[in-house]
Amino acid sequence: MAESDDQEPTSVRLRIRREASGLWSRTKGLASGLWARIRASDFADWYRARWADNRKFRVFNYLLGAFVAFNLLFWVAVTRNLPSADSLLTYQPPLPTMVRGSDGEIVYSYARERRVQLRYVDFPEKLKGAYLSAEDKTFWSHGGVDYSGLIGAVFDYVTKLGSGKRAKGGSTITQQVAKNILIGNEYSVTRKIKEMVVARRIESVLEKEQILELYLNEIPLGRQSFGVQAAAQAYFGKDVAELSLAQDAFLAALPRGPEIYGRANHAAEAVERRNWVLDQMVRNGAASAAEAAAAKAEPLGIIPRRGDNWDPANGYFIEEVRRQLIDRYGENAETGPNSVYAGGLWVRTSLDPQLQKASQDSLRKGLLGFGGRGGNGKPLDHVDLDKDAWQGQIALLNKSINFENWRVGLVIGRTGNAVTVGFADGDKGALTGAPATIAEGDVVAAAPVGTKIWTFRSIPEITGGLLLEDAHSGRVLAMQGGFDAGLGSFNRATQAQRQPGSTIKPFVYGTGLDFGMSPSSEVIDGKFCVYQGSSLGQKCFQNFGGGGSGATHTMRWGLEQSRNLMTVRIANDTGMDNVSRTFERVGIGKYPPYLAFALGAGETTVQQMVNAYAALANNGVQFPATVIDYVQDRTGKVILRADTRRCEKCNMAEWDGKPMPRFNSRGKQVMDPRTAFQVVHMLEGVVTRGTAYALADLGLPLFGKTGTTSGPTNVWFVGGNQDIVGGVYLGYDQPRSLGGWAQGGSVAAPIFKQLVASTRPRWSTRPFTAPAEIHWVKVDRISGKRVFTGTPGDGRDASVIWEAFKAESEARPGIGTEEREKQRAALIAAARRGAGRPKAPAADTSAGPAKEPDAVPAIAPGPAATSE
Repeated sequence: MAESDDQEPTSVRLRIRREASGLWSRTKGLASGLWARIRASDFADWYRARWADNRKFRVFNYLLGAFVAFNLLFWVAVTRNLPSADSLLTYQPPLPTMVRGSDGEIVYSYARERRVQLRYVDFPEKLKGAYLSAEDKTFWSHGGVDYSGLIGAVFDYVTKLGSGKRAKGGSTITQQVAKNILIGNEYSVTRKIKEMVVARRIESVLEKEQILELYLNEIPLGRQSFGVQAAAQAYFGKDVAELSLAQDAFLAALPRGPEIYGRANHAAEAVERRNWVLDQMVRNGAASAAEAAAAKAEPLGIIPRRGDNWDPANGYFIEEVRRQLIDRYGENAETGPNSVYAGGLWVRTSLDPQLQKASQDSLRKGLLGFGGRGGNGKPLDHVDLDKDAWQGQIALLNKSINFENWRVGLVIGRTGNAVTVGFADGDKGALTGAPATIAEGDVVAAAPVGTKIWTFRSIPEITGGLLLEDAHSGRVLAMQGGFDAGLGSFNRATQAQRQPGSTIKPFVYGTGLDFGMSPSSEVIDGKFCVYQGSSLGQKCFQNFGGGGSGATHTMRWGLEQSRNLMTVRIANDTGMDNVSRTFERVGIGKYPPYLAFALGAGETTVQQMVNAYAALANNGVQFPATVIDYVQDRTGKVILRADTRRCEKCNMAEWDGKPMPRFNSRGKQVMDPRTAFQVVHMLEGVVTRGTAYALADLGLPLFGKTGTTSGPTNVWFVGGNQDIVGGVYLGYDQPRSLGGWAQGGSVAAPIFKQLVASTRPRWSTRPFTAPAEIHWVKVDRISGKRVFTGTPGDGRDASVIWEAFKAESEARPGIGTEEREKQRAALIAAARRGAGRPKAPAADTSAGPAKEPDAVPAIAPGPAATSE
């Protein structure tokens, strides 16, 4: 009977075991027989006789055994776990990530060490000669170890044994490569032996030129510099090709003691060492005696230690880029080959330096104008003061300020009104004007007013965010997330969740336009209440500042004047669930269908609001907001691209006779293009004669909307032109009232105005372009009815305007010119008195006023946002 499936594996295992057992038995027997024959052979007899009779033979065997044992022990203790020199063939040093702006210029470097990689051919001959003369005269001839130099190093080690001093010398350039890259800098005999072994291996794997290239790129030279190019910039502010012979020699002197020779208080030792290098160059033929003499006559010429020369105005933008890169690639080498601080990435961003600087200045001016330069007298931070280590304490805070001549300091002493302030560079002096509440350990801002005398400065407690975006691509051009990025990295343009107030209303009106309304549709500006259930009772909405006579007005007027009651009616009649879907579709936020959210009671960010308005400016086409255009790895390969579209035939060697290839749109159509344009056209009226009238005298085609939330706790403006859209808000980080007088039109809009005015050439005078399906109709601005007389205008007092309609909602003829002028005069008079105008006599009511609902959704719990 055949074996079952479950029996077969057991049978196989038994056969394997039997075969293995037989093989072991045969091998064992063969070995035993061979040893028996050896023992019985003449060799064994000879060996035993020699061992017994010849003392030298025994000594030789002892030495041979000791040699074998030593090699075995050496392999176990020293060379068994040494790194492979083959790894240097694919070695990738940790390199910083370089960030470029939209113009291609480098704007920042994410680096904890200064590193710049060059090829062998990029190093000048004089510089190479200086290092070879100083560090390894026999480099081109030895095999990794210079035994004559090694003897000197052993002697130096023995003479310094027990002294606490570190022995020097003996390491070739190849050994230093092994130490710097593969082994480490442990001070021990074992490390030196490992270094020699690895150096021999390196010489068998790499060419001499490759070894020297690695050395010149990796050698630590002080001031956080690794490699000669980074050191040339750190000590002289030059590239290696621009260095003089004296400077070449100085850099070649640094490996023996960068922390000594690189410091100003050791200038004499540095000159002595530099001149020694020059003498060695003459001896080795790397320089002539005349060249060396001239070089010795030069001063060191070391520039003061300095930080990276980046524009602090870019701080918030650069930090946002860093966050996104770390989220994608990790921070350190352990997290992946393309990490931010070791991957050597090249990042092209959308940062526009001119607009970024203007954004910083405009927001700061607004914050100072609102909060006052005196501020609130509060410190920036507080530490438990250590009077013996205060300089380190202020340095560890990593706070700075880039405004006028202000500095961040630490209060290190206070006796009565006498206050002493210290700074990270060790400077200190008297601090005047400090409030009585300022105490030792407080971190403050101070400005110089005399020699060793500083005066207290206070950062405005009110803060805010500002962001600009290219409407045609979603590229963020500038962002300012507070007063100064050096004081904290929290970015209020992208991270702060705030109520947008009335800046959300255009999307409520847009939803109404999608559901059959037009800019001329009339809506009641009167009392509107909803029943919230037996426990909550009735909730009644109101306009900002009260008012609401029950008169009917056009949608255009309601948006221009930011009427809450009209907005709530439109949301209710259109369906709040539809309005909520519009909010979600344009990326503002996902809110429940409560009427309070139609007035901006939900939370969102400046970036989300600006991106939503960019869709309006771009006829309903929206692009994701991006700060990174593309990322290249250290080899130049593009590993991330914001625009992922491909064009297969864009790089053809020859034209194939077919039409030129074109990219499809990258954006997403989130709104009806006609609706988007109608909203923009109404928002132009907000600037021309509405709540954003502060921008009107710029004389540019601009659209936008102001917002003021309940309290008021936040003030907003969002808008722009057909190309650039921006947004700004002001408020306290812990929301509280800004004061009853604060409004978006009087606080936020002027900040945007300052930004536009300071960069005016960047703002096009081209009027907004309407989609082909828009019908232009001449209407009476007050009633919204079609008229056939009068000349349309776009000024604040224009009685006749061009209005944008969809074909299905085009305006119908209205009342005569004389009656229209009477109504217009009455409306203007009522507006100037701060009240709504009397209800117009019914004429053609085919558009129909919005009806009071029989039932409406409950509003969201909590206060509703309101607006001017």
